Amino acid sequence: MEEQSRRTFLQNAGLASFASVSGITAGPERVKELFIHHVFFYLKEPNNAQHEAQLLEGLHKLAKVPTIQYVHIGKPAVTNRSVIVKDYTISWMCFFKNIIEEEIYQTHPIHLEFIEQYSHLWEKVVVYDAVGPKNVG
Repeated sequence: MEEQSRRTFLQNAGLASFASVSGITAGPERVKELFIHHVFFYLKEPNNAQHEAQLLEGLHKLAKVPTIQYVHIGKPAVTNRSVIVKDYTISWMCFFKNIIEEEIYQTHPIHLEFIEQYSHLWEKVVVYDAVGPKNVG
């Protein structure tokens, strides 16, 4: 019985550690809504490597906004299915704990400076924002 209690203690301690690192709160009543902000940039000159490099530089600076939990910067994949959209130049996806954290990001000086310094590079952006409970599945 002593070994079982020790094992249970270690399992519970491990789960508690994981919960504190991942932001999970105890109990179903405290599930937070993860906020995902996905932006697709369409450069004015999509084949201009210098402009693409400048935008990437700006996005790496933008990733320093403190409320961002995770960032992914990407380019269209080489997949070929009829439902896949590949007409953008650069994709920027970032995760926030909730909508409040994303709203802070929208008005953060780093974000405003990014728009001011790099918006001349793109002809349009398309944004998809999504919310949902954390850790589904």
